[in-house]
Amino acid sequence: MKTILTAAALCVMTALPALAGLVKVESRHSVDATINALETALGEAGATVFARVDHAKGASDIGAELPDSQILIFGNPKIGTPAMQADMRAGLFLPLKALAYEDAEGKVWLTYEDPVMMFKGLDIKPSAEFIAVMTGALQKLSTAATQ
Repeated sequence: MKTILTAAALCVMTALPALAGLVKVESRHSVDATINALETALGEAGATVFARVDHAKGASDIGAELPDSQILIFGNPKIGTPAMQADMRAGLFLPLKALAYEDAEGKVWLTYEDPVMMFKGLDIKPSAEFIAVMTGALQKLSTAATQ
């Protein structure tokens, strides 16, 4: 029993910092419309969309259910390359991702990882210019997708 409690405590302790680094923006649209709007805003900003994953469809394909949820994977080498030049391990977090999902109350949320927290533990200063650019771009893009 003690081993189970220790393992559970470790899981919670490692998950909480990751959750603290997530930015969650409520959307006025459906999941699909939110991701469509994000994809449009990314194109207008000159970013590249690498993939769109429909988690609910994937679950349905195996006979399981998930609430509506889609993730968009995207990036811009002009912004991401300086992060990798500062620390190659930044490539583990790039390209960027944003998840739109419907919660149990039927609200739709767009969630992404805060760049300061994303690179925490790497040899990247939180004050790095590219972090400010990423943060500003993600805020602008999430507003365009959710309003």
